[in-house]
Amino acid sequence: MKFKSELGLPLAAGSIAALGWAGPDWLSFLLTLAFAKGLVVLGVVLQMRAGLVSFGQALYYCIGGYAAGLAAKHLGIQDAIVLLALGVVASLMMAALCGIMVARYRDIFYAMLSMALSMIVYGMLVKSSALGSTDGFNVANPSYLGFQPDPSQAKRVAFLVTLAIALVAALVCHRVLRSRFGWLSEAVRENEIRVDFLGISPFGLVYLNYCGAAVLSALGGGLIAIATGHVDPDMAFWATSGEFVFMALLGGTAHVAAPFVAAIVFSAVRTFAIQEAPHLWQLTLGSVLLALILFLPKGLWSLVSRRRAAVPAEIPSVTKEVSP
Repeated sequence: MKFKSELGLPLAAGSIAALGWAGPDWLSFLLTLAFAKGLVVLGVVLQMRAGLVSFGQALYYCIGGYAAGLAAKHLGIQDAIVLLALGVVASLMMAALCGIMVARYRDIFYAMLSMALSMIVYGMLVKSSALGSTDGFNVANPSYLGFQPDPSQAKRVAFLVTLAIALVAALVCHRVLRSRFGWLSEAVRENEIRVDFLGISPFGLVYLNYCGAAVLSALGGGLIAIATGHVDPDMAFWATSGEFVFMALLGGTAHVAAPFVAAIVFSAVRTFAIQEAPHLWQLTLGSVLLALILFLPKGLWSLVSRRRAAVPAEIPSVTKEVSP
């Protein structure tokens, strides 16, 4: 089953890459945003597998975007890979510091503390005129390992890079969730005291999950900054974190592909709602997504799980020899 799942991820990514490259510009851009945000949602799912819900994941999403934007604007760095790496390092340093405090809490305290940290950064960015205040600032189109794409193809190249990073992240997380660390993280959700009795630190497991989610969120934020060419304080706002949690619930936590499926559906529904009902798009979006949650309480990925469960296992035929 592991082999089939890991093989299915590259095949699905290849199909989406062909669709996005051959499709119109708006489709490749929508998919770019969806897969970038899907990385952040994947970080939320990692924490949910350990029984934790973070309402402050936008903090590291914002740090990843701002670090990439500031490095491009003030340091003159133009390579996208370097910009993303700087965003990851900045977010990881922040997570390593904040995680010491956040990882000690559980349930609503974990959620609210993570949101409070995000809102502190949001308030600092809004008050900082050097960083553009509420307007943020623009990010120039970068190069990719020395390759500078034509401006007309820059968005499509960003789409392919985003898809490739999302694929690698999904494969890594797939292995992690099925490793000893992944099973122990789920054990923290089920019975933290027993994990402690086994001689394993629940704090350490939660701390590592928190830092890993920060890395994924930073990648998503950096890719959004590159794709849109802009960053602003709303990246750290609590509503942005709520959007990520909503997408995590929409997709479910059963598979690493679920966050990306949910992000695509969420982005498509919101784009359609804004186009068809610009004054009522929030109501349209909320109604559609509420219906999905009511009829699919375990997320969109439960449709795949049901289909697999509906296929009967192949029963080997047994022949009985009868002597004449």
